[in-house]
Amino acid sequence: MYLYSLTLQKPTGIVCAISGNFSGGKSQEIVVARGKVLDLLRPDDSGKIQTLLSVDVFGAIRSLAQFRLTGSQKDYIVIGSDSGRIVILEYNKEKNVFDKVHQETFGKSGCRRIVPGQYLAVDPKGRAVMIGACEKQKLVYVLNRDTAARLTISSPLEAHKSHTITYSICGVDCGFDNPIFAAIEMDYSEADQDSTGQAASEAQKHLTFYELDLGLNHVSRKWSEPVDNGANMLVTVPGGGDGPSGVLVCAENFVIYKNQGHPDVRALIPRRADLPAERGVLIVSAATHKQKSMFFFLLQSEYGDVFKVTLEHGNEGVTELKIKYFDTIPVTSSMCKLKSGFLFAASEFGNHALYQFQAIGDDPDVESSSARMMELETDEGFQPVFFQPRRLKNLLRVDQVQSLMPVMDMKVFNLFEEETPQIFALCGQGPRSSLRILRPGLGITEMATSPLPGVPNAVWTVKKNVNDEFDAYIVVSFASVTLVLSIGETVEEVSDSGFLDTTPSLAVSLIGDDSLMQVHPSGIRHIREDGRINEWRTPGKRTIVKVGYNRLQVVIALSGGELIYFEVDMTGQLMEVEKHEMPGDVACLDIAPVPEGRQRSRFLAVGSYDNTIRILSLDPDDSMQVLSLQSVFSPPESLLFLEIQASTGGEDGADHPASLFLNAGLQNGVLFRTVVDMVTGQLSDSRSRFLGLRAPKLFSIIVRGRRAMLCLSSRPWLGYIYQGHFLLTPLTCGTLEFAASFSSDQCAEGVVAVAAEALKVFTIERLGETFNETAIPLRYTPRKFVLQPKRKLLVMIESDQRALSAEEREAAQKECFGVGVDENGNIEMENGDEDEDNQLSDEQYGYPKAEKEKWVSCVRVLDPRTEETTCCLELQDNEAAFSICTVNFHDKEYGTLLAVGTAKSLQFFPKRSFEAAYIHIYRFVDGGKLELLHKTQVDGVPLALSQFQGRLLAGIGPVLRLYDLGKKRLLRKCENKLFPNTIITIHTYRDRIYVGDIQESFHYCKYRRDENQLYIFSDDVYPRWLTASHHVDFDTMAGADKFGNVYFVRLPQDVSDEIEEDPTGGKIKWEQGKLNGAPNKMEEIVQFHVGDVVSSLQKASLIPGGGECIIYGTVMGSLGAFLPFTSRDDVDFFSHLEMHLRQENPPLCGRDHMAYRSAYFPVKDVIDGDLCEQFPTLPMDLQRKIADELDRTPAEILKKLEEIRNKII
Repeated sequence: MYLYSLTLQKPTGIVCAISGNFSGGKSQEIVVARGKVLDLLRPDDSGKIQTLLSVDVFGAIRSLAQFRLTGSQKDYIVIGSDSGRIVILEYNKEKNVFDKVHQETFGKSGCRRIVPGQYLAVDPKGRAVMIGACEKQKLVYVLNRDTAARLTISSPLEAHKSHTITYSICGVDCGFDNPIFAAIEMDYSEADQDSTGQAASEAQKHLTFYELDLGLNHVSRKWSEPVDNGANMLVTVPGGGDGPSGVLVCAENFVIYKNQGHPDVRALIPRRADLPAERGVLIVSAATHKQKSMFFFLLQSEYGDVFKVTLEHGNEGVTELKIKYFDTIPVTSSMCKLKSGFLFAASEFGNHALYQFQAIGDDPDVESSSARMMELETDEGFQPVFFQPRRLKNLLRVDQVQSLMPVMDMKVFNLFEEETPQIFALCGQGPRSSLRILRPGLGITEMATSPLPGVPNAVWTVKKNVNDEFDAYIVVSFASVTLVLSIGETVEEVSDSGFLDTTPSLAVSLIGDDSLMQVHPSGIRHIREDGRINEWRTPGKRTIVKVGYNRLQVVIALSGGELIYFEVDMTGQLMEVEKHEMPGDVACLDIAPVPEGRQRSRFLAVGSYDNTIRILSLDPDDSMQVLSLQSVFSPPESLLFLEIQASTGGEDGADHPASLFLNAGLQNGVLFRTVVDMVTGQLSDSRSRFLGLRAPKLFSIIVRGRRAMLCLSSRPWLGYIYQGHFLLTPLTCGTLEFAASFSSDQCAEGVVAVAAEALKVFTIERLGETFNETAIPLRYTPRKFVLQPKRKLLVMIESDQRALSAEEREAAQKECFGVGVDENGNIEMENGDEDEDNQLSDEQYGYPKAEKEKWVSCVRVLDPRTEETTCCLELQDNEAAFSICTVNFHDKEYGTLLAVGTAKSLQFFPKRSFEAAYIHIYRFVDGGKLELLHKTQVDGVPLALSQFQGRLLAGIGPVLRLYDLGKKRLLRKCENKLFPNTIITIHTYRDRIYVGDIQESFHYCKYRRDENQLYIFSDDVYPRWLTASHHVDFDTMAGADKFGNVYFVRLPQDVSDEIEEDPTGGKIKWEQGKLNGAPNKMEEIVQFHVGDVVSSLQKASLIPGGGECIIYGTVMGSLGAFLPFTSRDDVDFFSHLEMHLRQENPPLCGRDHMAYRSAYFPVKDVIDGDLCEQFPTLPMDLQRKIADELDRTPAEILKKLEEIRNKII
């Protein structure tokens, strides 16, 4: 079995983010690392975040930093990754790619303790960079420029110290003196030698300054001083002429200013009033705002509160450090302050946000200062400074970026009876958790909908002059009349436009530079700029049936098949040029757009009812000659020429020559695309794709300033170029009948469309996205969910540790404020007045923390069609739900029941313990409510439940047990205690049971009904830490482990047959186990390193009639698919393409692609589609070189890539 791996949705979580002028202009961009993907984002003028570039680096990005050389206008990006190399990138604006400027190897690959890459620090003046490991090693590289102003890098200078753990490093701003780097370190050499543990308890953290002597080219330890043992982070303080230099040390409950030869200045971090006393406050991310005259820091605590830190400084150094409460936003992994007044917050979980500064926190608020530390000191320590979180005052959220991180569980169903199934994913954590319903397609934003006085059959928009920015009229055609609407402040009907409104229209357009044309069944009306009207009438009783036009040419088809060709002459008149008889009636027409600098286009496409498409010439030399003919499967309904401009990188990040595509919508619902040779008119390289049950109508629209194609079948599709790929993606809106592009001052790039009896105006959201999502908020962190098949309800379990239940939170809120709580237990405002001391929403504020033995949990029944919760059962006294399944027992008394496995007061630290564990059985009563039948106490936490032959299988610790339903409790029927650790997944098929162990991979069991025994007959040879599993077929399981690998194991066919044909079961019973395990071993047939912890696997087909693939969801919020190949030729083609791309296009951050995909086990029988899809972004000569070696053309390779992608989504 060979698989093709393709990422459908790139990771959406963010590990780290930096901001800077990477393109070299005035605007600032943000570079974010999403695990193995590097993205470049830019907020546009309206504050919406656009993705400029997204690159898969095939390696784990651990740290990012930016620097600029003195006097230059552009920032470089430094990456610390798992490649054992430091990589410096430059963003190339012209080609829209990251160029690798330097790549220096210093160690082994992989994330190791002593190989640098975990920490990066840059000298604020851009003269040196330090890259550090968690332990021992730190290297400094000197950066400079040569005579041609290119960036140079020195060989590494060592700043190692063995037996030392590093917690954080940063550059110290000391102007143009020798660069200094600061690090928080702890020496553990004594603790290693001392067996009593005395030295370990006395180990002390130090703040150490390393100086790089540029003259001697040497790094030395300049200064070291003990620092608070809770110190976890350093922030650079501006120096030189801008500030006092030195660093801020963020420690538990304190922020301390330190510098060499300067006394410590420390201040308390204010804390929330409802925080338990034993919990400290740690700072998790920081951003610096620096202007000529002032600077301040924004520090965020682990609870989401942002504090503004300012320093009072003079000639004698820093005199006072103030920490003031600023605002509360969800906890971030990085914050980036942009010069344009924005703050980008890369959230730890849930959606990322872009905030605009409304103020910089100058108003009075809760403040703690170093000057007051003496007053606060008591015998036990320091008296805390309390504050109460409030609504946003200084920040305003202007945009958010969707993030699925982390996907806790995911399933694919078609619950809405749509053409394609939907993906249901449980995402997020705590108060930011949600159920996301993902549909393949692009989201749209509806701007306006207006009903019309009948059922329209067509709509057009026209400008009055070719140079106008906005459209002047919307023209709507009905069965017998034409309605003209003028576009201004509002859209209203006009009658003085010159259009004939007593007849339906076939086409309306701008013709020449400044006149309008209306084609109706009995003629052509040409409206000149000064209001003169020229009318051309059809000969005899014949009527016009079809029309094709561009700005300078018109071709009409009369009934019977006669074509008449008109051109605009120099004076702007429309002149008849040529007539031509076609062999039969014409089904559709289109003329190619006029090329730049030409008077006319050469190609006319004519579709006939005899299943052919002809390309005719419009040149005066060979007018109306057939240049080429293409036969298709079904009569064409609609034709569209789409010209794609030549590109050398640029916005869409790909090299391709100019090309002309002819698109045809056929009556059987297929879109047929073919390339037209721009010189000879020959057709080649045809591709087809089924779009829906109706014949697609094709329209040309503008998206992001480029021509794109809208295909209206049973649902709308958009065809556009994105990063070198032609993507054809459905739009998530209802059926549309007719469309045109729309531009006004309210909506610069929109689409106006006919939907039943209304006109809709909408814009198309972020391009390049695969899924459009709907989010339904949940109460606690969701764990698992199942489908109740009869009523199509989703039942999910949610649980959180160290949190308060909704009732307790409500009581606490009432005490503090008197505010209500909605049905999710989230806070609502009473009387809605914007009171100063008003509370925030929980999503932003987070839940109040409780002691560690406290658990909250609920079982929720949700109807996905109405998005309503029909039942939400809170579990009482510290019980938390861990597993769930639906089960039909033998006696059909209750129908489908719900089994939920719970544990009471579960503790993980210092060792795993719990007070009690139960299996609850619920029945569904009217309208999706749950009623408890009974609960059964069990002797371990039930982490896996499954239905099996009318009974319930439970994995309770290392025991697999079979239960039947009794009146008062569940009754044990049979058990097997021979599993190594803890059972976490159970799948069943016929009489086989596939059990997943938490750290020993899969075990296959068989249940012998006659003996009432469970036997383990096969297991895996590798100890795998399972995180997800799925049953593929009778002998095969797919699994994922916590190191980011996906693998398939299969029982050899002969062993499988032997076990099935063994009537007495003696083979299984008496056979000797091998390697301390089962008698038979499975074979690993597929192995692949995804590079991200996979949390759920599911077998599904995402397109109608498509092949089944394995879909996976990951902790970083990405979704991907494995598609099995059906032909050996495809396997050969893609494995050779992958091999050439590995050689010609090595990954960006210096990791070897083969080594990355084989990080833990050698990659086996999987082809990396993400690497293959980088082919169109290569330079054209490299594309040709690879194509020649594969005996293909680049176009054929692109066609292959598109075909295989279309099989998946």
